Amino acid sequence: MKLASLLTQKKPQIVDRWIKLLYDSYPAQAAVFLKKEKDKFDNPVGYRIARGLNEIFTALIQEMETEQLLAALDEVVRIRALQDIPPSQALAFLFLLKNLVREELAEEFEKRNFTGELMELDSRIDGLVLLGFDAYTRRREKLCEIRINEVKNRVSGLLRKSGLSINSI
Repeated sequence: MKLASLLTQKKPQIVDRWIKLLYDSYPAQAAVFLKKEKDKFDNPVGYRIARGLNEIFTALIQEMETEQLLAALDEVVRIRALQDIPPSQALAFLFLLKNLVREELAEEFEKRNFTGELMELDSRIDGLVLLGFDAYTRRREKLCEIRINEVKNRVSGLLRKSGLSINSI
């Protein structure tokens, strides 16, 4: 049996544990809420994270194109980029996947030699991390651009109210 088919069989368990680990990276009260509330309207963040991790895992094991993988990744990264956490913490969830796969498939790894396929999966996950940093950076840049435009608009409005213009300063 190939590693991809084992991963497909174990997908629900792996993704469920992955989601819970990501939720655990939040403060205790937020983590409890994210885990408990499943409705996409009552808990849009938890819903998007769960959907995003599910799509990332599917894209990874089916070896989808970079664009599809990036779209799935962006589902989670856009949320993490808005939060006041460092990039290393925001993207740490991607590294968790390597350990989850090893833990979930430990018995199968003892019975069969998946070294080559596992190295290939690790390499794809590493590539996913790199894509994640690109996506995270783009989201943070966009957020910064929005903040700068907001400040410019406020200053411009204050200048107009005071009868001044940028040219007169």
